Amino acid sequence: QVQLVQSGGGLVQAGGSLRLSCAASIRMVRINTMAWYRQAPGKQRELVAAITSGGSTNYADSVKGRFTISRDNAKNTVSLQMNSLKPEDTAVYYCKSSTNYHDYWGQGTQVTVSS
Repeated sequence: QVQLVQSGGGLVQAGGSLRLSCAASIRMVRINTMAWYRQAPGKQRELVAAITSGGSTNYADSVKGRFTISRDNAKNTVSLQMNSLKPEDTAVYYCKSSTNYHDYWGQGTQVTVSS
């Protein structure tokens, strides 16, 4: 059974930093894109950052220059370093791993940024 286990997150003051990590227990299947999404109360889930197996990245405009996504292909892990956090970054963050056949989601992690 495929599982994505997230860690990190929590409560931080505006301007602070947090790091999220996600480990995918996927075997014998190639993971293409790994990504982080977030969903704030009353809003749709949105893409925050994504990274391909080759290391190409893309970011939401709202986080460019503040967040950095990285991955370890050998360990099937993806991380999100979040700096200069703002109250509007408050949301539940989800990791996603995509293969040729299916998308897999993590359990979600709350990130709360106080002003």
